[in-house]
Amino acid sequence: MLPFIRSDLAQLTAYTPHGDETHQSVAETDRAVISVDHLDTNESPFDLPEELKQKLAWIYQEEIAANRYPDGGHGSLKRAIAEYVNESASLPDSTFGQRHISVGNGSDELIRSLLIATCLGGSGSVLVAEPTFSMYGILAHTLGIPVVAVGRSPLNFEMDLSAAQQAIEQTQTPPIRVVFVVHPNSPTGNPLTAAEVNWLRQLPEAILVVLDEAYFEFSQTTLVAEVQRRPNWMVMRTFSKAFRLAAHRVGYAIAHPELITILEKVRLPYNLPAFSQATALAALHHRQSLLASIPDLLAERQNLLHTLSQHPALEVWPSAANFIYVRLKPDLTNNPDETLEQICANLKAQGTLIRNINQGLRITVGSAEENQRTLARLQMALA
Repeated sequence: MLPFIRSDLAQLTAYTPHGDETHQSVAETDRAVISVDHLDTNESPFDLPEELKQKLAWIYQEEIAANRYPDGGHGSLKRAIAEYVNESASLPDSTFGQRHISVGNGSDELIRSLLIATCLGGSGSVLVAEPTFSMYGILAHTLGIPVVAVGRSPLNFEMDLSAAQQAIEQTQTPPIRVVFVVHPNSPTGNPLTAAEVNWLRQLPEAILVVLDEAYFEFSQTTLVAEVQRRPNWMVMRTFSKAFRLAAHRVGYAIAHPELITILEKVRLPYNLPAFSQATALAALHHRQSLLASIPDLLAERQNLLHTLSQHPALEVWPSAANFIYVRLKPDLTNNPDETLEQICANLKAQGTLIRNINQGLRITVGSAEENQRTLARLQMALA
């Protein structure tokens, strides 16, 4: 290892998204595969409508000067986001405004900024309940911030609240400053229970509670109204899922204005390209048509859940997100990790990508055609 690199980074495992190498390996495995069903990253199966793409092409040509920096304050986008947040939570129009919003290059940048603002330099550690979104731990470790992990119930994936409370009380050097929860959780799809929410409410104001609502549009359950009353709560959302803008990397946070002010100080200048800002604005203006696909996706999710739950080899859990989570029944194989790898490789060879994660399979809900192919291929792989 290079002598000037921090030694702890040698042990860090980076997040591994799919990329061109995945596309190529699928195509090389079976030359008959024409297209790939990307059901491994919880994206929408639907691209933007052609008429909206044409409008965005016009905006890029007529309104964006490539030689100029983008709007570094994101003013127009923040106002539009605040309007949507109020609307989505059935709140008065004046509840959240521009000063309650921070915009990031994906939610990952927001996570990194708040870690810098709260825990850097030995100021604090973070608490997560695993399995959950891996980037909380990965980003913390890249900054040298300790991560305290507790478990979840094997029955319904509820947080082990006793262990979490014990960690809060006993972790002193450095103390826990941030608690991350996903609502609903990834990769397991379960929303927060009343007990979990009540536990979060009783945490002291010295601890920041981060509620990641990346899948809000599918769950239609939000805790954003709590931000009004709790300056130590922050809600994160994204345009990458229901709004179909994964390619544009736009995430946003809703929080107390004082916290937003700090995040604005920490984030990089001109962090969001002009075209990404314009695309997110256009998506918000056309949200009724873009989000109209959600009922169909929820119906497809129910079909997947129903069909897979009939399989004798699988344990299947309910989901409030745009993916489902399944595990092999314990008595199916002596080596479940190897079996899961074989199943994923089998589906990949046929053109279906799913995620092998935390001793289970996370399967994104795709289009009706994609889901039919997934069910057929998974049945064959399990056989």
